[in-house]
Amino acid sequence: MNLSDDQYVESLYAEDIDLARVKAGLAANGMRDISVHAGYGRLLTMLVEMSGASELLEIGALGGYSGICLARGLGGGGTLTSLELIPEYAEVARVHMEAAGLGDKVTYYVGDAKESLEKLKQEERSFDFFFIDADKEGYPIYLEYALSMAKSGAVIVGDNILLRGRTTNPDKQGPAVQAVRAFNEAIASDERLRSTIIPGYDGLAIAIVK
Repeated sequence: MNLSDDQYVESLYAEDIDLARVKAGLAANGMRDISVHAGYGRLLTMLVEMSGASELLEIGALGGYSGICLARGLGGGGTLTSLELIPEYAEVARVHMEAAGLGDKVTYYVGDAKESLEKLKQEERSFDFFFIDADKEGYPIYLEYALSMAKSGAVIVGDNILLRGRTTNPDKQGPAVQAVRAFNEAIASDERLRSTIIPGYDGLAIAIVK
Protein backbone atom coordinates (compact mmCIF):
# COMPACT_ATOMS: atom_id res chain seq x y z
CA MET A 1 0.00 0.00 0.00
CA ASN A 2 1.43 3.35 -1.05
CA LEU A 3 1.71 6.07 1.54
CA SER A 4 0.22 9.50 0.93
CA ASP A 5 2.67 12.39 0.83
CA ASP A 6 1.62 13.39 4.37
CA GLN A 7 1.99 9.83 5.66
CA TYR A 8 5.42 9.48 4.06
CA VAL A 9 6.69 12.69 5.63
CA GLU A 10 5.39 11.76 9.08
CA SER A 11 6.93 8.30 8.79
CA LEU A 12 10.35 9.95 8.73
CA TYR A 13 9.94 11.31 12.25
CA ALA A 14 9.97 9.41 15.52
CA GLU A 15 6.97 9.78 17.80
CA ASP A 16 7.10 12.93 19.88
CA ILE A 17 6.23 11.89 23.43
CA ASP A 18 5.12 15.34 24.60
CA LEU A 19 2.86 15.89 21.61
CA ALA A 20 1.50 12.34 21.79
CA ARG A 21 0.56 13.12 25.39
CA VAL A 22 -1.41 16.12 24.16
CA LYS A 23 -3.27 13.97 21.63
CA ALA A 24 -4.17 11.47 24.33
CA GLY A 25 -5.20 14.26 26.69
CA LEU A 26 -7.54 15.77 24.13
CA ALA A 27 -9.26 12.42 23.67
CA ALA A 28 -9.47 11.80 27.42
CA ASN A 29 -11.12 15.17 27.99
CA GLY A 30 -13.57 14.87 25.10
CA MET A 31 -11.91 17.68 23.15
CA ARG A 32 -11.77 17.76 19.34
CA ASP A 33 -8.30 17.19 17.99
CA ILE A 34 -7.98 20.30 15.85
CA SER A 35 -4.39 21.02 16.81
CA VAL A 36 -1.94 22.37 14.26
CA HIS A 37 -0.65 19.65 11.92
CA ALA A 38 2.55 17.95 13.09
CA GLY A 39 4.52 19.29 10.12
CA TYR A 40 3.43 22.83 10.84
CA GLY A 41 4.14 22.30 14.53
CA ARG A 42 7.75 21.57 13.68
CA LEU A 43 7.76 24.63 11.43
CA LEU A 44 6.50 26.82 14.28
CA THR A 45 9.42 25.73 16.46
CA MET A 46 11.84 26.50 13.64
CA LEU A 47 10.29 29.90 12.87
CA VAL A 48 10.48 30.99 16.50
CA GLU A 49 14.08 29.84 16.77
CA MET A 50 15.17 31.29 13.42
CA SER A 51 13.51 34.65 14.08
CA GLY A 52 15.01 34.93 17.54
CA ALA A 53 11.59 35.82 18.92
CA SER A 54 11.39 36.10 22.69
CA GLU A 55 7.83 37.32 23.34
CA LEU A 56 5.21 35.11 21.72
CA LEU A 57 1.45 35.54 21.59
CA GLU A 58 -0.78 32.57 20.82
CA ILE A 59 -4.48 33.06 20.08
CA GLY A 60 -6.15 29.71 20.75
CA ALA A 61 -4.46 27.31 23.19
CA LEU A 62 -6.74 24.25 22.89
CA GLY A 63 -4.76 21.42 24.54
CA GLY A 64 -1.29 22.91 24.38
CA TYR A 65 0.02 21.28 21.20
CA SER A 66 0.94 24.48 19.41
CA GLY A 67 2.04 26.04 22.72
CA ILE A 68 4.64 23.31 23.15
CA CYS A 69 5.83 23.76 19.57
CA LEU A 70 6.12 27.53 20.00
CA ALA A 71 7.82 27.43 23.40
CA ARG A 72 10.39 24.90 22.21
CA GLY A 73 11.80 27.55 19.89
CA LEU A 74 12.35 30.08 22.67
CA GLY A 75 15.75 30.92 24.02
CA GLY A 76 16.43 31.50 27.69
CA GLY A 77 14.08 34.05 29.23
CA GLY A 78 11.57 33.88 26.38
CA THR A 79 7.87 33.86 27.19
CA LEU A 80 4.60 32.69 25.65
CA THR A 81 1.31 34.48 26.31
CA SER A 82 -1.58 32.20 25.36
CA LEU A 83 -5.22 33.21 24.96
CA GLU A 84 -7.98 30.63 25.40
CA LEU A 85 -11.74 31.12 25.57
CA ILE A 86 -12.63 28.01 27.58
CA PRO A 87 -11.21 27.66 31.12
CA GLU A 88 -11.16 23.87 31.01
CA TYR A 89 -9.14 23.92 27.80
CA ALA A 90 -6.63 26.35 29.27
CA GLU A 91 -6.17 24.00 32.23
CA VAL A 92 -5.62 21.00 29.93
CA ALA A 93 -3.07 23.03 27.99
CA ARG A 94 -1.33 24.06 31.21
CA VAL A 95 -1.04 20.44 32.33
CA HIS A 96 0.50 19.43 29.01
CA MET A 97 2.91 22.38 28.98
CA GLU A 98 4.09 21.49 32.47
CA ALA A 99 4.50 17.83 31.54
CA ALA A 100 6.69 18.93 28.64
CA GLY A 101 8.86 20.99 31.01
CA LEU A 102 7.66 24.28 29.57
CA GLY A 103 5.14 25.41 32.16
CA ASP A 104 7.36 28.23 33.40
CA LYS A 105 7.37 29.85 29.96
CA VAL A 106 3.61 30.30 29.51
CA THR A 107 0.97 32.64 30.94
CA TYR A 108 -2.70 32.05 30.10
CA TYR A 109 -5.40 34.65 29.60
CA VAL A 110 -8.83 33.01 29.78
CA GLY A 111 -11.91 34.50 28.15
CA ASP A 112 -12.89 36.19 24.91
CA ALA A 113 -9.72 36.72 22.89
CA LYS A 114 -10.77 40.17 21.72
CA GLU A 115 -11.12 41.32 25.33
CA SER A 116 -7.76 39.80 26.25
CA LEU A 117 -6.13 41.44 23.24
CA GLU A 118 -7.59 44.81 24.15
CA LYS A 119 -6.26 44.41 27.69
CA LEU A 120 -2.79 43.55 26.40
CA LYS A 121 -2.91 46.51 24.03
CA GLN A 122 -3.93 48.89 26.81
CA GLU A 123 -1.01 47.56 28.85
CA GLU A 124 1.20 48.54 25.88
CA ARG A 125 2.45 44.99 25.49
CA SER A 126 4.36 44.15 22.33
CA PHE A 127 5.34 40.84 20.77
CA ASP A 128 7.69 39.55 18.12
CA PHE A 129 5.76 36.41 17.16
CA PHE A 130 2.02 35.77 16.80
CA PHE A 131 0.25 32.48 16.15
CA ILE A 132 -3.44 32.72 15.24
CA ASP A 133 -5.46 29.50 15.48
CA ALA A 134 -8.83 30.28 17.03
CA ASP A 135 -12.38 31.07 15.87
CA LYS A 136 -12.16 31.86 12.19
CA GLU A 137 -14.63 34.74 12.24
CA GLY A 138 -12.17 36.62 14.42
CA TYR A 139 -9.15 36.25 12.12
CA PRO A 140 -9.29 39.75 10.54
CA ILE A 141 -9.68 41.33 13.98
CA TYR A 142 -6.83 39.26 15.41
CA LEU A 143 -4.60 40.32 12.54
CA GLU A 144 -5.24 43.99 13.21
CA TYR A 145 -4.49 43.52 16.92
CA ALA A 146 -1.30 41.68 16.02
CA LEU A 147 -0.21 44.53 13.77
CA SER A 148 -0.96 47.07 16.48
CA MET A 149 1.21 45.20 19.02
CA ALA A 150 3.95 43.94 16.71
CA LYS A 151 7.57 44.85 17.03
CA SER A 152 9.39 45.63 13.80
CA GLY A 153 10.26 42.33 12.13
CA ALA A 154 7.65 40.38 14.07
CA VAL A 155 6.33 37.14 12.56
CA ILE A 156 2.58 36.52 12.19
CA VAL A 157 1.33 33.01 11.43
CA GLY A 158 -2.29 31.95 10.79
CA ASP A 159 -3.42 28.31 10.60
CA ASN A 160 -6.32 26.62 8.77
CA ILE A 161 -6.67 29.35 6.18
CA LEU A 162 -8.13 26.97 3.57
CA LEU A 163 -10.90 25.65 5.85
CA ARG A 164 -10.76 22.17 4.32
CA GLY A 165 -11.65 23.46 0.88
CA ARG A 166 -14.36 25.91 1.90
CA THR A 167 -12.18 28.97 1.33
CA THR A 168 -11.75 28.16 -2.36
CA ASN A 169 -15.34 27.04 -2.93
CA PRO A 170 -17.41 29.96 -4.33
CA ASP A 171 -20.59 28.28 -3.11
CA LYS A 172 -19.44 28.71 0.49
CA GLN A 173 -20.31 32.17 1.77
CA GLY A 174 -20.71 31.71 5.52
CA PRO A 175 -19.27 34.26 7.98
CA ALA A 176 -16.24 32.12 8.87
CA VAL A 177 -15.36 31.60 5.21
CA GLN A 178 -15.73 35.28 4.40
CA ALA A 179 -13.63 36.25 7.41
CA VAL A 180 -10.82 33.88 6.46
CA ARG A 181 -10.87 35.13 2.87
CA ALA A 182 -10.56 38.69 4.17
CA PHE A 183 -7.67 37.60 6.41
CA ASN A 184 -5.89 35.91 3.50
CA GLU A 185 -6.36 38.93 1.27
CA ALA A 186 -4.99 41.21 3.96
CA ILE A 187 -1.99 38.95 4.53
CA ALA A 188 -1.27 39.01 0.80
CA SER A 189 -1.83 42.71 0.11
CA ASP A 190 -1.21 44.72 3.28
CA GLU A 191 1.79 46.97 2.61
CA ARG A 192 2.91 46.58 6.21
CA LEU A 193 3.65 42.90 5.62
CA ARG A 194 5.93 40.64 3.62
CA SER A 195 4.17 37.29 3.33
CA THR A 196 3.46 33.95 1.77
CA ILE A 197 0.69 31.37 2.02
CA ILE A 198 1.50 27.66 2.05
CA PRO A 199 -1.36 25.51 0.69
CA GLY A 200 -0.24 22.21 2.29
CA TYR A 201 -2.35 20.44 4.94
CA ASP A 202 -5.11 23.01 5.66
CA GLY A 203 -3.11 26.06 4.70
CA LEU A 204 -0.72 28.28 6.64
CA ALA A 205 -0.16 32.02 6.26
CA ILE A 206 3.22 33.43 7.27
CA ALA A 207 4.02 37.14 7.35
CA ILE A 208 6.78 39.42 8.59
CA VAL A 209 5.99 42.93 9.78
CA LYS A 210 8.15 45.38 7.85
